[in-house]
Amino acid sequence: MSTAIITGPDGKSRCQWCRAAPEFLAYHDTEWGFPVSDDHRLFEKLCLESFQSGLSWRTILAKRENFRAAFHEFDFDSVARFTTRDVTRLLKDEGIVRHRGKIESVINNARQARELVKAEGSLAAFVWQYEPGKQQLAAPQTVSTSAESIALSKELKKRGWKFLGPTTVYAFMQAMGLVNDHVEGCVTREKVERARKCFKRPER
Repeated sequence: MSTAIITGPDGKSRCQWCRAAPEFLAYHDTEWGFPVSDDHRLFEKLCLESFQSGLSWRTILAKRENFRAAFHEFDFDSVARFTTRDVTRLLKDEGIVRHRGKIESVINNARQARELVKAEGSLAAFVWQYEPGKQQLAAPQTVSTSAESIALSKELKKRGWKFLGPTTVYAFMQAMGLVNDHVEGCVTREKVERARKCFKRPER
């Protein structure tokens, strides 16, 4: 992502990437970077980021409601019970990305999420342990990985999760508010910063 600023339709400055597609503006203004502690939303984003690998976020965002329907709103307790019959069903679903490896990884990761919650209390409590301190932050939108995304990716892999490399995990961290990667001067950066200050970090 470029660090350049654009002027939005309301005359306010925003990150340049939200100009790439019409649906990006609302996503940028109301979702991207705002802190999330809901386990199902966090699991959803991990899954969608893995589906995005090799594709554009626009493709995934356009199909997001279809993904939610196909994977039971990303309730990992429900998805963990999926069988080979469900894989066959999903491979026929034209509303999602029909990639067997990625579909199977979501089911696998749902099972791992269920185990992680038993061990850690919640997915949120586990994930937010990897929030970087201010001194660890790079300038906004200048890196695609970080020490924290590498560490989280490594730990997830150790626990049996799949399709979640450091770059994918960093994109997840950007989107879910573990870092505020809106560029300086972006009108949403200030809103995200306020939200992060008020956000109660989940505890184990």
